[in-house]
Parts: sequence; structure tokens; C-alpha cells
Amino acid sequence: MSESVLGIVSALKSEASCLMKLRFPVFKIARIAPRTRLCLSGMGNAGALKACEILHEYEVDALLSFGVAAALDNKLVPGDLVLPETINCNGKKLPVTLEWRERVAALLPSYLTVVGGTLTGSEAPLFSRQEKIKLGEETGACAADMETAIVAEFAARADMPFIAIRAIVDPLEFSPPPALLDVVYADGTTDIVRLIPLLFNGSVPFKTLFHLGVGMYAARSTLSKVVQVAGLDFKSELTDRSHAYEIISSLETDGSNKPASNSTNEVN
Repeated sequence: MSESVLGIVSALKSEASCLMKLRFPVFKIARIAPRTRLCLSGMGNAGALKACEILHEYEVDALLSFGVAAALDNKLVPGDLVLPETINCNGKKLPVTLEWRERVAALLPSYLTVVGGTLTGSEAPLFSRQEKIKLGEETGACAADMETAIVAEFAARADMPFIAIRAIVDPLEFSPPPALLDVVYADGTTDIVRLIPLLFNGSVPFKTLFHLGVGMYAARSTLSKVVQVAGLDFKSELTDRSHAYEIISSLETDGSNKPASNSTNEVN
């Protein structure tokens, strides 16, 4: 698959900025390398699915979920890297393309903490230690995010190689308060005007923003290092698609695997 086209799904602008400096809207395609396309999905399942459909229209041959994740294991700290070997999607175990995963893992410097195991999908943000512990116990996962499971399922249905690269942004013991979600847009940017009153009435403590900033800095540093050593194609020139065969039949069929039609512009 040396002539493959890689499609990358990232939810947040802060994640996408590790791949390119140019800002671009949600659901637009960015050509970040000759054979790599990036689509910003915004947070959540619906956005991740739409991004996959748009990338599918551009005839990508492989999918990568790239960004940050919440720790479900107290051993993980911000900046640790999760290269999962399986993805939990609504109780289904979806595999990643292990040969591709191992290629990326072999390039990483020894000072990075890299873990495998299971990454699970979450339909909503996790706002407490208790929620994280419960999700970890139910799924056996070490980390969670709101997009990867959908990308993994789409890749399985479309018979495309898939991996996830996710850096821990918040540890088990720390979670953002629910009030913060009201002033954050889908792409992760913040409405400062609406945030200021929450800071002064204590709904969002200043120390919370500090912890979030430190966690995001650590996560972005790790993601940037992965990009530096793996390149923007992430060594995706693979031909092995057998990972999907055994589980495609177990996925619930929706009547059609064809993506919906979307009007998109490619950002160069």
C-alpha cells in the first residue's frame, strides 16, 4: 500500500495543531502531506462519523484517530502515550492493525511512556474520578475518548487499516467541571466572554484551568514528538486488512456502508 492515502480524524484544534499550523474549519479536508488528509471533527460520536464519511469520499485507504484521551488507570499521567491494541465500541472489541501500530511504536524514543491495551469510547465527557473508574471496570480499558471507537468501527466496516494515537490529557484524579463544557465549542476553543463569569463565581476554578493547561501541554508535546519521528504519513504503507474480516459480520448493519454526500473544500 505504498501509494495509500491516509485519513486522520482529530476532534480539537489543539490536537490538529500538532499536525499543521494552519487553522481550518470543522469538516474541511486539509492536505497536510502528499498522501495524508486531515479532517477536524469536533468532539463526539456524530462529528467523528461525519469526518470519516468525508474522508471516505476522498478515497482514503487507511484511518488514524489522533488526539488526546482521559486516563482510566491511575498509573497514567498527562503526556503518557496510548497506542491501543483493541478498541471498545459499545461492548464490541475492535482490533487495530497491529503491524502498523508496531511500526509506529518502534520509532518512538525510550523516554516516552507508551502503553497498549484497550481504549474505550465514551459518549460524553467524563467529569469525575468515579465515572472514570466505572468505565474502566466495565470495559477493561486504560483510557477513553469520544471519537476513536467510531473511527475504528467505520474502518472495520470499510475494511481499512486503522490505528489510534492518543496522549493522556487528564489523569484519573482530575476531570474538568461540567460548567466548562458550556463555554467550550465543539473544536475545543473557548468562549472567553462566557468563561470569565464562571471563573469569578467559582464554577470553574482558576486552578482547574491551570491543570487543564498543563495536561494539554504535556499531551501535545507527546503528540508532536510522535509526528516528528513517524512523519505525517505515520508509516501507513500497509497491505494487511485482515484485521477487519472477522468482526465485520458481528457489527450491526445499517443497510448501507456508503457515506452520506457532503460538500467539502480541501485546504492545501
